Amino acid sequence: MPAPARVLIVSDAWRPQVNGVVRTLATLVRELHALGVISEVIGPDRFRTLPCPTYPDIRLSVLPRRRLGHLIETFRPDALHIATEGPLGIAARRFARARGWTFTTAFHTRFPEYLRARTRLPTRLSYAWLRRFHNAGGGVMVATESLREELAARGFRNLRPWSRGVDLAQFRPEPGSEWAHLPRPVFLYVGRVAVEKNIEAFLRLDLPGAKVVVGDGPLLASLRRDHPGVHFMGARHGEALSRAYASADVMVFPSLTDTFGLVMLESLACGTPVAAFPATGPKDVLCAGGPGVGAIDTDLRRAALAALAHGDREACRRFAESFSWRACAERFLTNLLPIESGMRPLSVAA
Repeated sequence: MPAPARVLIVSDAWRPQVNGVVRTLATLVRELHALGVISEVIGPDRFRTLPCPTYPDIRLSVLPRRRLGHLIETFRPDALHIATEGPLGIAARRFARARGWTFTTAFHTRFPEYLRARTRLPTRLSYAWLRRFHNAGGGVMVATESLREELAARGFRNLRPWSRGVDLAQFRPEPGSEWAHLPRPVFLYVGRVAVEKNIEAFLRLDLPGAKVVVGDGPLLASLRRDHPGVHFMGARHGEALSRAYASADVMVFPSLTDTFGLVMLESLACGTPVAAFPATGPKDVLCAGGPGVGAIDTDLRRAALAALAHGDREACRRFAESFSWRACAERFLTNLLPIESGMRPLSVAA
């Protein structure tokens, strides 16, 4: 019986950060271990860091090249996956290219749009850099078909599908008591409170009932001041987050820049329909779900009211049950490539 595969993931997004990339990688590693794969994430927690400009909650590794190289060599990977394009990702890419290794990457985040929102840097410049970064590898993992089509049109090569999953034990329908003190219906936003999430498109909507925001981020203080009628609850995790979803009538997802949107699956698993713009992520997920799981529209208010009127909580849960983290991990494995030509194919323990 061959030895288990050794898979190393390098990511600038890792604990204690709280976001979709971290949740994806943490759950992926857990599922890989269950499949008998020896896997590890190298993140900023192993290096000296500085706060990211305009987003101090995110820490960036400082001069990680030498230590990262030592950690990679010590792990002795069969496959190397570079999850992000930050300082660690850049250093891992340089290390692999210097040794002639093949590696895979993933397009998790629309950094060009994020940079434009914060600095007005033209997206064509940052996409040109990202294209060079990713095309140096043997494959780029993308979460949705619409993202694959977009990146292919921008000149990205070797695009490989890699969907997401949801923890159906944690996120489940529950009695709707969390927001019992608020007028109904309750429209909920869950996610980072940051400019790239387009959260003000939700906060400005003229909707009946109450608006609730669950999450933290650099805009929290200013939005609390500017929108006194909105209920800002801060970050929630675990059971408290599941109750927040399950107790709402509609989860509104205003982002135009997410590459998937895990919060949509979490909401659907809790039986709560989703309203969103027809952007990458929502148009892939919600359109596939059929009637009852929510609504997408260029008019976000119209989408929210349609999701409220036609949402089917049982249909939401049934659709969420089709997204498995185990299937996500298995697909990830099939997308990986051995670091050197001629190496044995990746294998898992029986």
